[in-house]
Amino acid sequence: MEDLTPRQIVEQLDKYIIGQETAKRAVAIALRNRYRRMQLDGDIRDEIIPKNILMIGTTGVGKTEIARRLANLAAAPFVKVEATKFTEVGYVGRDVDAIIRDLAEVAVRMVQSEKMAEVEEEAARRAEQRILHILARDARPKQPAAPQVPPMLMGVPAAPQPEETPEQRAEREKQERRAARVREFTKGRLEAGELEDKKIEIDVEDGPTRNLQIFSGAGFEEVFFNIQDVMGNLMGRQKAKKRTTVREARDILTYEEAQKLIDNDEVTRDAIERVEQRGIVFLDELDKIAGREGGHGPDVSREGVQRDILPIIEGSTVLTKYGPVDTQHVLFIAAGAFHVSKPSDLIPELQGRFPLRVELDDLTEEDFRRILVEPKNSLVNQYTALLSTERILLEFTQDGIGAIAQAAARVNEQTQNIGARRLHTVMERMLEDVSFRAPEEGQGKLKVDAEFVAERIDDLVEDQDLSRYIL
Repeated sequence: MEDLTPRQIVEQLDKYIIGQETAKRAVAIALRNRYRRMQLDGDIRDEIIPKNILMIGTTGVGKTEIARRLANLAAAPFVKVEATKFTEVGYVGRDVDAIIRDLAEVAVRMVQSEKMAEVEEEAARRAEQRILHILARDARPKQPAAPQVPPMLMGVPAAPQPEETPEQRAEREKQERRAARVREFTKGRLEAGELEDKKIEIDVEDGPTRNLQIFSGAGFEEVFFNIQDVMGNLMGRQKAKKRTTVREARDILTYEEAQKLIDNDEVTRDAIERVEQRGIVFLDELDKIAGREGGHGPDVSREGVQRDILPIIEGSTVLTKYGPVDTQHVLFIAAGAFHVSKPSDLIPELQGRFPLRVELDDLTEEDFRRILVEPKNSLVNQYTALLSTERILLEFTQDGIGAIAQAAARVNEQTQNIGARRLHTVMERMLEDVSFRAPEEGQGKLKVDAEFVAERIDDLVEDQDLSRYIL
């Protein structure tokens, strides 16, 4: 983070999100303030808390994308939560701590992946040795099985073995030399890639209590996870036989060996610290829980849900399977359209926990035009790449891009405004026939110009009643 100034953070976000400069500046400053806080010592560092952000704007204008890209940029644990999840009938705001437990899970997977990447080379070497041992063992002639000890003689001292005769020693040394030659020959073939499709049988770890997960549900996850941990420690990791190819076995065994090489306690400590210092929670649909109690059904719980969410935003300790997590320095970014309700309809305590408010602009036709071509991996690039797999080369002209943008803007004006998501609908309808016929009819180069767009979607755009259902 020391290498990213707020200006540079905005420049990185510009690669994926068009417009919304005010929101980008707000999140860039919030992210940089985290780095500034980490440079401080003593009590003042603990006293500085994140300035949570409330984004106000219609759907499809980039609220979620800004938060998600920000988390990727900072390599921070990130979860997206729908506030309406806690208003479901029979749920009524229960177990909002699951937000932080999910965040801890994300952090553990993130740290674990980083640690495993560090030991990947050694893990791959060990996996290769295990595969070589299996192949060489299978290539050796079968030895007579050792005599089985009857159960009644278990624990009885074995009779002294006679000394090895010169003939037996010579035969043993001969077998060892043969085994070494087989191993070297097999090693050469393995390194040359000649055995990639050969079937082998490997031992893989099989969790002893994985079936308990069928009982998982709201309020039960921690109980059953803890039971699994306890029983796993008591019973140990069991092995299961798996028959697979050498190619697939290499991936399975490399992952297994990497898990053995990393320190899980260190992973847990790093993950908890990352959640507490760098975690980001995106709380969407906040406007749906705004307002006082009234009516019947799930609406009655709206204010109750706000009060349930409030403690983790204010700063509390949440127990997870990895240990306690302090949420005081987790950054919360909330979002909502606030068409019907207003931010002032939230309870005062919750309003105070979102001191920064930014309003995102509705997308215009020009914004749609830019979204189609400017972002990294833009929609035009995505569809061009998809159809290139069928030997169809799409060529989008400027007037064609303008026609798509104009159609999306008009439908948003005439029906429900769903922002940039309307572009996906228009693009799919426009290329539906091409995508359907592509596997049988490779068409070579296909020009997508204004005429091409008009032929396929103009009738739908003009007919407002029909566009409500189709576009």
